[in-house]
Amino acid sequence: MAVQSTLRHSEDPLLILFHHYIDLFRGRVKRTSRTTRLLATLCLALCIISSGYGGQSWWRKRRAEKETGRRLLRRNSGLRGKDGSRTIFVPYKHSTSKVIIHPTKPTTFDAHRRLFLQPPRVAGLSDGRTPQVPPPQTKPGLNLAFLHQFLSLLNIMVPRWGSKESGLLVSHGGFLLLRTYLSLVVARLDGEIVRDLTGGKGKAFLWGIAKWCTIGCLASYTNSMIKFLQSKVSIAFRTRLTRYIHDLYLNDNLNYYKLTNLDGGIGNSADQYITQDLTLFCDAAASLYSSLGKPTVDLVVFNYQLYRSLGPLALSGLLANYFLTATLLRRLSPPFGKLKAVEGKREGEFRSLHARLIANAEEVAFYGGEGTEKGLLDKEFKALKGWMEGIYSLKIRYNMLEDFVLKYSWSAFGYLITSLPVFLPAWGGLGGASELLTVSSVISSTLTDSTESNASPTEASNRTGSRTQQFITNKRLMLSLADAGGRIMYSLKDLSELAGYTSRVYTLISTLHRVHASAYYPPRNSYSELYSLSDVQGTLQKGFDGVRLEHVPVVAPSLFPLGGEELIPNLSVIVRPGEHLLITGSNGCGKSSISRILATLWPTYRGLVSRPRNIGLDGIFFLPQRPYLSPGTLRDQVIYPHTELDLRASNRGERELQEVLEEAKLGYLVAREGGWDTRKEWKDVLSGGEKQRMGFARVLFHEPRFAVIDEGTSAVSSDVEGLMYESAKARGITLITISTRASLKRYHSFTLALGLGLEGDEWDFQRIGTESEKSTVEKELQELRERLSKVDEWKSRRRQIDEELGRVWVGGGQELEVPT
Repeated sequence: MAVQSTLRHSEDPLLILFHHYIDLFRGRVKRTSRTTRLLATLCLALCIISSGYGGQSWWRKRRAEKETGRRLLRRNSGLRGKDGSRTIFVPYKHSTSKVIIHPTKPTTFDAHRRLFLQPPRVAGLSDGRTPQVPPPQTKPGLNLAFLHQFLSLLNIMVPRWGSKESGLLVSHGGFLLLRTYLSLVVARLDGEIVRDLTGGKGKAFLWGIAKWCTIGCLASYTNSMIKFLQSKVSIAFRTRLTRYIHDLYLNDNLNYYKLTNLDGGIGNSADQYITQDLTLFCDAAASLYSSLGKPTVDLVVFNYQLYRSLGPLALSGLLANYFLTATLLRRLSPPFGKLKAVEGKREGEFRSLHARLIANAEEVAFYGGEGTEKGLLDKEFKALKGWMEGIYSLKIRYNMLEDFVLKYSWSAFGYLITSLPVFLPAWGGLGGASELLTVSSVISSTLTDSTESNASPTEASNRTGSRTQQFITNKRLMLSLADAGGRIMYSLKDLSELAGYTSRVYTLISTLHRVHASAYYPPRNSYSELYSLSDVQGTLQKGFDGVRLEHVPVVAPSLFPLGGEELIPNLSVIVRPGEHLLITGSNGCGKSSISRILATLWPTYRGLVSRPRNIGLDGIFFLPQRPYLSPGTLRDQVIYPHTELDLRASNRGERELQEVLEEAKLGYLVAREGGWDTRKEWKDVLSGGEKQRMGFARVLFHEPRFAVIDEGTSAVSSDVEGLMYESAKARGITLITISTRASLKRYHSFTLALGLGLEGDEWDFQRIGTESEKSTVEKELQELRERLSKVDEWKSRRRQIDEELGRVWVGGGQELEVPT
């Protein structure tokens, strides 16, 4: 022991101090509770894990994601997932936000097609047999057609129970139920506060005020969350519908072109349907869930509470009041659904006039047609204004009736209902029972003379306080009930407006499904017109190593159900790789129509059309007459219709893009405009010739096997045009050129001349340089010589006409009578 003591005292003083604090720490830990120690251990473990590798890894990953987002946003690019999804980055505050877009599956479109093209016959939208878009005579309103349309759209907005929209609706419903419960608590607390105030109970009154403020804070939060979730539901609905419509509108079937130029079911106002009408529908649908869901719950709960407080007579009166009010307003309500649908249509027509003026501003300015355009706009706005004023005048009368019935008549009826426990206690429910009990106790106390002087004032005071509490509580319930019933009655008008929006959105999606499935059928009780969309019997073959048309009539289609106009009756031509074709002819003979048929913009009514499968590399590429420059960077203009994401996937860099611009004689653009990531309104920056050369640069970049060029170099000088054609041929591109320039023959192997006959319906396909082709040219020259030889004869005839006119007109502009 002595040795141990000597060793202990010889230890280092720092070590002794360390052991001292360790003993203190252990003592404090022993004095703490087990729960506290457990929490401290968990916190320490989390700190160690997060600081060790998890937190740093998450932070490093987050920083890398932000940097990737900024880089891809600058380059107008994104990421593509293995499941076909696309990840894009959008600006958000001072950084970027990641958005993942999942495409709609083709099986989903197939499953929804019966909802929009084959609705049940009971809905009144079709005969149940022939797939079709709702007929124009279908009037929007609160009927079975509206129910089917809304449920069909709901199937898109809420695709499954586990979706985000379902979670938002459940959360919204939870807050609506909480708001109803808080209304009950407030009604009871209101009665207690008034009872304590009239009874002079100070402490109870102050405690009631404290509870009132606490509940008020919770109610304020609940009301704010209800509005917030309603906005979130509206945005979620719009996101689902917009992405669904975009997937159906912009796809390989070219529905965006066919919807306006072939179908014509919704006219030229597809933009208004997708932007304005869709927004109004989603807002109305989201508010309907709140304006109908909560009042319905309120009606059930408050009616039950009033039934307990006021008895069955009050409940019967309330139900009768609801029925009479709904019947009256339903019969006297104007057709708001139809009025809103027509208003939306006229808004679209007025908007399309402005869009047309913006698109053709330069042409209108050259012609000086601003006066005419102003007259058209003023006329359309006057019609829209007159229609809206008619709606407002109808709303004035309806709102007067609605306010009187829902506010003042219901308030007067509420006072009658709340008076039942006082004047008719036998029919007053629990309130009447307490009133009868109070009266019986007063009678018994009156019979007892010994306690009359002491008990009478107290019982009278208690009876007055009980009546006051019951009245205030019932009044609060009646006010909440009247508010709920009023919102339901007001919702009848909102439902009618929602029916109008639903009809327009449903018509848009139905028309898109009809275009997507080519579900065109002859009108009822009539035959299909020749060359209408219901008379398409041709065959389109994709995957052919060449371009072939066999016995194909070139027809300019009309809007369904009208028939098209035949331009060329029977065209047969084949272009193999390396055989360059030049298509010539007069204006209106059908040159550009051939390119539209090859691009599947126009249907193949008869015969066989064969072409490569892909657009772009090793396929076919089309260069239209009007140059198109997309929004985005300079890089996007060269690689269009590809994106920067496709460029990275093909392992091609900016050096190749620069080479393409050099071949198109646009190599100076990168330095002039400030780099590849520069964003500008390119349609205003580039000149006409630069726009056409940019289009040819796209042909060189994509390197297709076949390129159809429709007047793609009309604004380019002949020397530059020749260099670009030689560059394209050097890359192995087979050219199919539509042009009236005879100088382009040197770059082609064959020529297809259209409009050679008297009626403009003949064609001639020949190899350039052959004897027959030369004879054709000689024939054209001979025709020109014959016309020139008749010039003197035409001049002589003109002099004779002038002499005849001189006999009829004299000086001063007076006309003489010519004797017969």
